Amino acid sequence: MKFGVFDHMDRAQPDLSEQYADRLKLIRAYDRAGLYGYHMAEHHGTPLGLAPSPSVFLAAAAQHSERLRLGTLVYTLPQYHPLRLAEEICMLDRLSRGRFDFGMGRGISPIELGFYGLSGDEALERFVECREIVLRALTCERLTFHGAHYRFDDVPMVMRPLQTPHPPLWYGVSKPSSCEWAAANDVNIVTSGGPQSVRTITDAYRSEWAKLGKPVEKLPLLGVSRHVVIADSEREALEIAGPAYAEWRHSLLLLWEERGVTAPAISYPPSAAAAISEGFMFAGTASAVREAMAELVSSAGISYLLCRFAFGCMAVEASLKTVELFVDEVMPALGV
Repeated sequence: MKFGVFDHMDRAQPDLSEQYADRLKLIRAYDRAGLYGYHMAEHHGTPLGLAPSPSVFLAAAAQHSERLRLGTLVYTLPQYHPLRLAEEICMLDRLSRGRFDFGMGRGISPIELGFYGLSGDEALERFVECREIVLRALTCERLTFHGAHYRFDDVPMVMRPLQTPHPPLWYGVSKPSSCEWAAANDVNIVTSGGPQSVRTITDAYRSEWAKLGKPVEKLPLLGVSRHVVIADSEREALEIAGPAYAEWRHSLLLLWEERGVTAPAISYPPSAAAAISEGFMFAGTASAVREAMAELVSSAGISYLLCRFAFGCMAVEASLKTVELFVDEVMPALGV
């Protein structure tokens, strides 16, 4: 088992500069704690994502950490020019001295894609082409590619990532059928689904891996993300989690509700209490969280748990306290 962090960088307070400073303070804490990785989402035109250029924040995070892996979960590829993105990936891998992880996706929100003039069908086509181009660009000396949306002829690729052949790949998965491509390409996966769906996805990945005859010891990380709040008492944890979760969920749904569009994929529970009871959140004392996490790890077939230690209006002090208790009293009992 490994443990990491997932961050939407959703709105936490009115002063965004202070929020960035608080997150960098948390980056230093994650690094000291020995957590495996920090993964940042990408969103546009919504308070759910106040780091719409993940590369910029991760470049800063690289200067505030030494061991922590840093990555996107995910870059929304249709919104990037592939050559520019490949160069940014090389820069980030060098700035972090080989600690960058490349998470990629099409983008879950048609509204946000629409801000960039992209329809759903075009976004999918651009995602497939951009993915192929970027992976080629990271490994070749000269790039030639002729597609429906991009055309390159003998472009010199003068930059290289530090990791070879390229940084580790990540993909967000919401259905078992997505595991076929991920397993074929040695891609680490993360899901945010409910407890019942997680095992279906991890089983599907392992099945695809076995069909390909790949060694079990080389199996990529199979992860799930969960909100986490730990305090000295259950009452204190719930007092923190309640408003923080409500604010995060408000940011999550705001753009969809304003446009009168039904949000896809996961339907997050309406309250922190419901999220806890339905297995989307861990909140309580260290012993209670440890017990609940152990049950998830055992039943879901995961090898990576990404914790949302900062979300909504949760104060940075509460996040730091959660990290401290998690590292001291939860991680050791789960085999870390």
